[in-house]
Amino acid sequence: MLGIIIIFLRRGVPESPRWLMTHGRQEEAESTVQGIEDRVERTTGPVKTVPDSKAIEISPLTKVPILQLLRVFVLEYPKRTIVGLTMMITQSFLYNAIFFTYALALTNFYHVPKEQTSWYFFPFAIGNLLGPILLGHLFDTWGRRKMVLLTYGGAGVILLASSLLFQANAITAIVQAIFWSAAFFLASAGASSAYLTVSELFPLEVRSRGISFFFSIAQIFGALGPVIYGGLIGDGHNRTGMAVGYYIGAGVMILGGIITFVLGVNAERKPLEEVADPLSLANRQQRREGWTDPKGDTGANAGEKGSSGSRSGADPCRAGHRRASVES
Repeated sequence: MLGIIIIFLRRGVPESPRWLMTHGRQEEAESTVQGIEDRVERTTGPVKTVPDSKAIEISPLTKVPILQLLRVFVLEYPKRTIVGLTMMITQSFLYNAIFFTYALALTNFYHVPKEQTSWYFFPFAIGNLLGPILLGHLFDTWGRRKMVLLTYGGAGVILLASSLLFQANAITAIVQAIFWSAAFFLASAGASSAYLTVSELFPLEVRSRGISFFFSIAQIFGALGPVIYGGLIGDGHNRTGMAVGYYIGAGVMILGGIITFVLGVNAERKPLEEVADPLSLANRQQRREGWTDPKGDTGANAGEKGSSGSRSGADPCRAGHRRASVES
């Protein structure tokens, strides 16, 4: 039902100026940006003017063929693809593994009556809600890579500590709930950032398809979690087997944080065009053939090369960074 409502609700949401510009709807893009700038000027003062030298030239691109999409993921940005898959798969595996076996663990190991297990989900849900709310802004101020390492790694460490105590039968169901609530307070913030990170690592024309691509793959791995953990729970007498499963989950999250920190890019507070060259950039191929990113990905990386271009291609449109920055 909610999905049906969203189908109609989204019709009233204005299109992104970037999307409009890259699809040849320049007048609509200009109108939308002008409206944004007017609101900003009324509330915070004049919008800073960006030099025209930072403008880019684009040729409208109505669609991206599947082969070009695969080229972007596999050939142009292989390390970013690894980052995207790692972030999505690790958080999906942990969430599905823990959440869908939570009640079984409570009843089998802590002997909580089935009718009371729902109460233990409240602190779990509260931790999940507060994580993104309280920590979300730090991904834009302190930095994406650092925060992913902190949230993924921190969640893994907390889960590891609780697993050791669980295996030793040294904690109660309430203490276990507190540990998991703390772990998912961090994990929920990190998991939320995974969608943001995946969408901004690649050219803006493939942002939505990138999210759906990585999300679909992550769900395949995530679906294995409940199966594995359900088998480890068994009849509720083997704590060691279940603890091993939790150790794996903790290790997966820590590994995800490390991989993202090492291979990720610093995309905070930067226009999307500086993080990855748009596919519609007029001279994109020449730019990409002319230099290689120090991290191994060819093309624009996080702030290592500014966006500029010469007029070429069919019906190119001129888009200034002022407009791009207002939306981002």
